[in-house]
Amino acid sequence: MTRNGVHVGCDVAKDWIDVAILEDGACLRISNDEVGWATLGRRLSGHAVSAIALEATGGYERGAILALLDRGLPVCRVNPYRLRRFAQAMGLKAKNDGIDARTIARFAATIALPAVVHDPLIDQLAELVLARQQLNEDLVRLKNQADHARNAVVKDLADRRIAALKSEIKGLDKHIADTVAGNPVLAEKDRLLRSVAGVGPVLSHSLIAFMPELGQISAKQAASLLGVAPFDHDSGKFKGRRCIAGGRKRLRNVAYMAALVAARHNTALRTFHQRLKEKGKKPKVAIVAVMRKLITILNAILRDRKAWSQNTA
Repeated sequence: MTRNGVHVGCDVAKDWIDVAILEDGACLRISNDEVGWATLGRRLSGHAVSAIALEATGGYERGAILALLDRGLPVCRVNPYRLRRFAQAMGLKAKNDGIDARTIARFAATIALPAVVHDPLIDQLAELVLARQQLNEDLVRLKNQADHARNAVVKDLADRRIAALKSEIKGLDKHIADTVAGNPVLAEKDRLLRSVAGVGPVLSHSLIAFMPELGQISAKQAASLLGVAPFDHDSGKFKGRRCIAGGRKRLRNVAYMAALVAARHNTALRTFHQRLKEKGKKPKVAIVAVMRKLITILNAILRDRKAWSQNTA
């Protein structure tokens, strides 16, 4: 447990934030707005702060995070699943906002959490890419509904909504492309990533937005962040089946589709995929292996700042 300064836990709701300072036992509730964030900043001004941890709550924590970062305070975002497991390990049965805030503070003091790094341009790009993914999910859902529509009025309504969504997605694609092209660093990343056969603008822009650390981490870390790293499941003489777990789900979904394309049209990855199939690997296992190989290649390309070549694989 680190003891260099105070550890602060914040349980975030839409309208308020419950705050717990672990070392002095203080608890307070502030409004989840500029007034409340300023109050928290002033409250912590007399402390050496090691970490301020906020549970991810679907976006309600974003304003507080930016306000605290502007004050130069170290902020961490906590995965709710890991936090709940931590509370269970502590034997906590009860659950309310105050208890959650204290649990978050203790979690931050016990577990080394990565600090949030704020890049306004990456945040803007991530919001655009996420909006595109959500529109695409709506499009798939509408297409499925239209396939089963029998009433002419219902089918016509679905067709018009599908056309509108396609137009909105096309507009977002232009905004995303312009955002990337307008920044030399992002444009160079995009060029390097798309030099790999099978990597199109959707995967490239998603990687830039949702995995900005790509190229600055190891191959194993890249695979783990994508959620395609196999984890052991052994105990004593029992040797369980290795399975992937965790990772960034929205990014993994995009990478899965790219791997399907790469397994057909990228010479190196097609050969790799075929070799796995000949060894008797199940189709899904083989594609996940292609995803792992692909993210390893892309990480190396950005690390070395060299476009794709067969030697990169």
